[in-house]
Amino acid sequence: MKTSLIISTYNWPEALSLVLKSVLMQTVLVNEIIIADDGSSEATKLIIDKYRGSIQIPIIHIWHEDLGFRKTIIMNKAYSAAVGDYIVQVDGDVILHPKFIYDHINNAKKNQFIHGGRVLVNAQTTVERLNNLSIDFNFFSYGLRNRLNAIYSPFLSSFFKFKSTSINKTRGCNFACWKKDFEMVNGYNEDMVGWGYEDTELSVRLINNNIFKIRLKFIALTYHLNHIIKEDDNNDVNLNILNYTITNNSTFCKNGIQSID
Repeated sequence: MKTSLIISTYNWPEALSLVLKSVLMQTVLVNEIIIADDGSSEATKLIIDKYRGSIQIPIIHIWHEDLGFRKTIIMNKAYSAAVGDYIVQVDGDVILHPKFIYDHINNAKKNQFIHGGRVLVNAQTTVERLNNLSIDFNFFSYGLRNRLNAIYSPFLSSFFKFKSTSINKTRGCNFACWKKDFEMVNGYNEDMVGWGYEDTELSVRLINNNIFKIRLKFIALTYHLNHIIKEDDNNDVNLNILNYTITNNSTFCKNGIQSID
């Protein structure tokens, strides 16, 4: 199967550089990297161009104008452009464990999608890593806030891996699904503009289509760089859309990867 890695980003080129550096260190490479750019400045393009010369797989930069937080729209554009049968999705502020892609591909199965975990890096260590360009993390690294999540153990992971219909901990920063399943539910709901709940709402529609969630623990690790989360005024609107999807057992959204009248 062909696999695409989609990295969402917005105006943090220093973090994106570390993410791409960690992609270079993967034991298994994807067929392409797609940067889903929600309107970043020229500095982000320069970082992408730099890495294009360092890796032997295509890096595709999908960009649209900065008109506020429009992750659902740029992600749908990225999925539309993807050649992969299987899509692995991360945010542009998470450093990948060297076996991250291998773990996702190794756990790809029909009728399921994956949510993985994250290790939270504190503010001081984040600044240090951005300055020294180091991406080497492990359980004993200093500056980790939830250290148990930094344990890498395929053996332990096998005891925690099961099908679930829970929407808890449904984050797009460590996510994977089949492109055909994403298209079946019409992708991200573009009525959700602004920060919050867009990944959860997508997951609900997948689950309502009998695509089960698999929660990966102790494998497919990511290290989340510290930053301030800016919630916006549209948060309540997005929560209402999520609650509507849950209440009505929605399997499809009209305003998604394809607009439906």
